[in-house]
Amino acid sequence: QVQLVESGGGLVQPGGSLRLSCAASGSIFSINTMGWYRQAPGKQRELVAAITLGARTHYADSVKGRFTISRDNAKNTAYLQMNSLNPEDTAVYYCNADVITGVARYNYWGQGTQVTVSS
Repeated sequence: QVQLVESGGGLVQPGGSLRLSCAASGSIFSINTMGWYRQAPGKQRELVAAITLGARTHYADSVKGRFTISRDNAKNTAYLQMNSLNPEDTAVYYCNADVITGVARYNYWGQGTQVTVSS
């Protein structure tokens, strides 16, 4: 009943920037934490950044200072601004949301969007 739709992935050169979007839709009362995870080939999925309803943020050390997570509560949308990208950032990026519906609290995942950093 809740869907997370991601956009903004693609191919960029080292040093370039991308902005990912994650729009949640469906039966939503509120969204607590929204986050971005990534998974590179042969590696575990890892947390990149997260943001709470109160706009408190957390970043992985590897992206701190380069990435910025934000949210628009009126649109139920989270964003990930990625600057100074390097090849190590290449991965499938997944949106995650802790959603409160009219029934209960659920954790949802987006479909994933490919980010490739290459010359």
